[in-house]
Amino acid sequence: MRDHALESRVRIGPAGWAYADWSGYVYPSRRPRNFHELSYLAQFFDTVEINTSFYAPIRPEHAALWISRVAANPRFVFTAKLWQRFTHDPGTASAQEEREVRAGFGVLQQAGKLGAVLLQFPFSFHRSPETQQQLASLLKRFAEYPLAVEVRHATWLVPEFFDLLRSANAAFCNIDQPLIGRSIEPSAFATASIAYVRLHGRRYDTWFSDDPDLPPHERYNYLYSPQELAPWGERIRKVSQAARDTYVVTNNHYLGKNVVNALELISLLKGEKIEVPESLRPHYPRLEAIASSPRSSPTLFD
Repeated sequence: MRDHALESRVRIGPAGWAYADWSGYVYPSRRPRNFHELSYLAQFFDTVEINTSFYAPIRPEHAALWISRVAANPRFVFTAKLWQRFTHDPGTASAQEEREVRAGFGVLQQAGKLGAVLLQFPFSFHRSPETQQQLASLLKRFAEYPLAVEVRHATWLVPEFFDLLRSANAAFCNIDQPLIGRSIEPSAFATASIAYVRLHGRRYDTWFSDDPDLPPHERYNYLYSPQELAPWGERIRKVSQAARDTYVVTNNHYLGKNVVNALELISLLKGEKIEVPESLRPHYPRLEAIASSPRSSPTLFD
């Protein structure tokens, strides 16, 4: 039985959209005239996480263009990562750079298209009086946005941390990551009016690799099995019951594997078959099990 209330509260989508290796996988090799990547994804998803904002502020004109690209899907809402200068290099951002960050977020927020701003911290960010104060300062600094906090080390799993999130109405980001050392395990915590989930993959052999010859995408070269996704379906249902809006982001992006898993999660939560990108189907035959229409016949260009 379909849970329409659940569907209205949960948005699932991939992290990012501009990957060269998606050509011929997520996107057709020969793109039709006026093809736009975001417009294409908005046919299948109600959210995408902006990851370029982790490396530099979003330019306002880019934000306005992205909003226009997804206009055909009125349910579509972006999430965006906060610039790493605030989370990884505290105290280094200038006042002007902060204004630039706010300028990009502001365009999205004023259009009603900013669902969450994610503060993503590295595994090395362990809890201490100093780091908890750093986090508290950031939550206050960007309090005008709906915030989510991703920490990866188990030292944060204490009541004081969750009390801080609740007092700031900031979401705890429930993550799936390789469980190495004191990595935070899969969870279903809801601490705010929004809930957030991120799936990174389970590449134990590359997650903490310092091999300079290892391509960066290998950390995210992982395809979850349906059996691995099933418990996440239950966790998503749980957090969505405690939040107004829930955002689920798949980050295992190499060759579109996060798109495959996002589609499977949507089908799992809806309890029905869904539309899937035609270009993905020959690469991932398992999508036939959730596809709502037969695969189209190959053409000369295929």
